[in-house]
Amino acid sequence: MPQTTPPAAAPFTRAGLMTGLRASLPLWPSIAVFGAAFGAAAAQRGLTAGEAAATSALVYAGAAQMVTLEVWGRPWNLGLLLSAMTVTALINARMILMGATIQPWMRGAPLWRTALTLFVLVDASWLIGVRHRAEGGRDLGVLFGAGFGLWPLWVLSTVAGHFAGALVTQPRTYGLDMILPVFFAAMLAPLWRGARPALPWLVSGVTALIVQRLVPGYGFIAAGAVAGLVTGLLVDDGAPR
Repeated sequence: MPQTTPPAAAPFTRAGLMTGLRASLPLWPSIAVFGAAFGAAAAQRGLTAGEAAATSALVYAGAAQMVTLEVWGRPWNLGLLLSAMTVTALINARMILMGATIQPWMRGAPLWRTALTLFVLVDASWLIGVRHRAEGGRDLGVLFGAGFGLWPLWVLSTVAGHFAGALVTQPRTYGLDMILPVFFAAMLAPLWRGARPALPWLVSGVTALIVQRLVPGYGFIAAGAVAGLVTGLLVDDGAPR
């Protein structure tokens, strides 16, 4: 059997890191308000500023952090702990699909670099990285830079929100809640490659909406992620070679 040489690992450069960081700048106002809102909500639930900051630094998942506050309680018991773990897992189930899309790009990278990049992977950095990849880029620094650039802002805004109290819990008042969806729409548009590649996302969205209507709780997130992943595998298997 002839031996094939594995593809070289994608580059990871300082220039790519700065490119990812700059691409994330339009999101800073929205992230700052969201982080402050989490900090304020955490204060109302009895978390100290240190606990809120540690949560943002270690979990780094805005939607999951917000929803987990709904099951937060003291003193902790096994039931509350399992509830928090389940909610976090369901909210972040979309990462299954996101991780699958970037796996070929990250193949061959050192383990430590992969771990750091995945730690700071969020929806915005994934989208910035995928667009960079779709435009022919290979620099993994872009993916890391976008996520890492938002991380300290998320932590610092959490602390600021904790001390500011309830003043920033209504971002709609300032229209800042629209920054994130507008950014996503603008970034997604150039990625259009026809109906077939978009099918997994369509199936994922429709499935999530249906499950949300029929089943209480946050299971619709996991259902949408699984439906999109399965559809993506089927579409890929049926694609012409």
